[in-house]
Amino acid sequence: MPINRCALLQSSKIGPRSHVLILAKPAGASRWTLNSQVEVIVSMDIPSSTVNDSKVRISYYGQKENAPIEGAWLYLTCVSKYCKNNWLNTLETCHLVNPFVLPLQTKWTWGPDGQGAVLLVNCDRDSPVANADLFCFQDLEDMSLMILRIQGPSAIFADYKLVLHVSVSDVDKVRVFHASGDGSLAQYEHVLGSDKLSYVVDRPSGQEEDTFYVEGLAFPDADFSGLVSFSVTLLENAPDTPVFTDTVVFRVAPWIMTPNTLQPLEVFVCRVSNPNGDFLEALRALVRKANCKLTVCPEAENQRDRWIQVIIQDSYLALFISRSQRRQSDWPKLTQQGPDFGYVTRVPPHGHVSGLDSFGNLDVSPPVTVQGKTYPLGRILIGSSLPRSGGRRMTKAVRDFLYAQKVQPPVELYSDWLTVGHVDEFLSFVPAPDRKGFRLLMASPDACYKLFEEKQREGHGNAAQFAGLENVQTITIDEMLADKSLKSDSEYVQSCIDWNRHALKEELGLTEQDIIDIPQLFVLNSSRADAFFPDMVNMIVLGKHLGIPKPFGPIVDGWCCLEENVRSLLEPLGLTCTFINDFFSYHTLLGEIHCGTNVRRKPFSFKWWNMIP
Repeated sequence: MPINRCALLQSSKIGPRSHVLILAKPAGASRWTLNSQVEVIVSMDIPSSTVNDSKVRISYYGQKENAPIEGAWLYLTCVSKYCKNNWLNTLETCHLVNPFVLPLQTKWTWGPDGQGAVLLVNCDRDSPVANADLFCFQDLEDMSLMILRIQGPSAIFADYKLVLHVSVSDVDKVRVFHASGDGSLAQYEHVLGSDKLSYVVDRPSGQEEDTFYVEGLAFPDADFSGLVSFSVTLLENAPDTPVFTDTVVFRVAPWIMTPNTLQPLEVFVCRVSNPNGDFLEALRALVRKANCKLTVCPEAENQRDRWIQVIIQDSYLALFISRSQRRQSDWPKLTQQGPDFGYVTRVPPHGHVSGLDSFGNLDVSPPVTVQGKTYPLGRILIGSSLPRSGGRRMTKAVRDFLYAQKVQPPVELYSDWLTVGHVDEFLSFVPAPDRKGFRLLMASPDACYKLFEEKQREGHGNAAQFAGLENVQTITIDEMLADKSLKSDSEYVQSCIDWNRHALKEELGLTEQDIIDIPQLFVLNSSRADAFFPDMVNMIVLGKHLGIPKPFGPIVDGWCCLEENVRSLLEPLGLTCTFINDFFSYHTLLGEIHCGTNVRRKPFSFKWWNMIP
């Protein structure tokens, strides 16, 4: 009969360098029969100093023999790879270490207990030269540091090589630079990303660390989750045979909008030949009170386009430039791209765009909690149509981009009932010292009729709207209340606003106490609505200072009753209301102050990676 042989494995080394772990070993047995259920793992704790400096002895025994009848040696060489990468500019780090010691960090996880590294998208311009392979030292500050530490005998690399590589799907999303030599600019070699899939890491004798700088090239989008993996593989030469691979995962930082409740830093506005000089002076005075900077874009650069809110949307890292049906110039890119500030744009296929693609139709709420779910960075608000044929919607390319950021999940509202179709025509947010820290302001025809009816009962029915404006026909309170067409239009508009009111309460977790109704009338033109007088919710919010379109309402006891009503609603919140005349410079062109200005704000203190989408 055949001899039933057994094997006993034991380490020939004394000390902690190598370990033998035997799985599925029969209890109490010092030897066991070899079969498919026996699993053995051999690992080493520290890198080898020379090739084959550790070994494991394998002894074979006969069925009844006490002395081994055969023996074998398993020689081991441990090469340790250690990859360290940083989280932005924080002190937190994550590590990819020797796979024999700790589990690999092949996943990126959200939340305060999560792990993973972050990449910034390099969309600014630190150098005057815009070239994929040319950058200045300031660019390094925007990149994530990745250190590859290799420990083991140098002699092994005569037969093996280390290759750093990125997947085909990620190669156009990142760039990696290898820092070597004397630290001069020329020594930072572009080794991965763009069109480079892999890079062989040379290992000079005695060198244990290689330093790489990593930058993102694309924000998350419909076809890009935002996750990028880098792998380092040990290959045996001739032919290339993989021995083992380690992987580290980065997440590209999302594009994050800033709500009205954050501190203003800089206000942008355009100067145009169709005079807006008086408006600019009034805005300058308001900005001075708010203690922030005012940047006026000259006509030579803005190409007579005054709608700076409509064209661009501000965020942490980059302006988002819209492509609406209006003539689009390059001035936002030319004036805003610079150190630590850049731009991103999305162009829909075949040029199919509408007015809803402009960024007066894009807003963001302050932080909210909805049915126990917290949105620490708020939620993006997008104007859209009701689910019916023929309605206008923001182009899919832009909507997909906004949804892909994940940290400010969008809410789609109904704005197609407006001629221009922007959410800033019927809502705004202002800071408040109580409750949720803000109030939602909503345009309200009902509130306006209630105010006018009150003034009529008080005997002020002859007070006229638009008094004091040249070449504008006035209309009294009595005439407005008697105008059946105006009443019908306002009832329709109120129903549209009420639909959005219900959606906002549900999606942002609001109650009626969180909403303030701002008196406003609208009129229908070709079945869509325009503001009858300057739209007061379309304001600029600079901390506690509000720049509100002057409504030119009926004068009662020497004061505009619309302005006085708004003051009574907002000033108890500690807000200061400044009414600015934008009638001819913006209102008659179907826009208001918010449409014609833009604000750069201080980012959230909350670290976006600590949330759980």
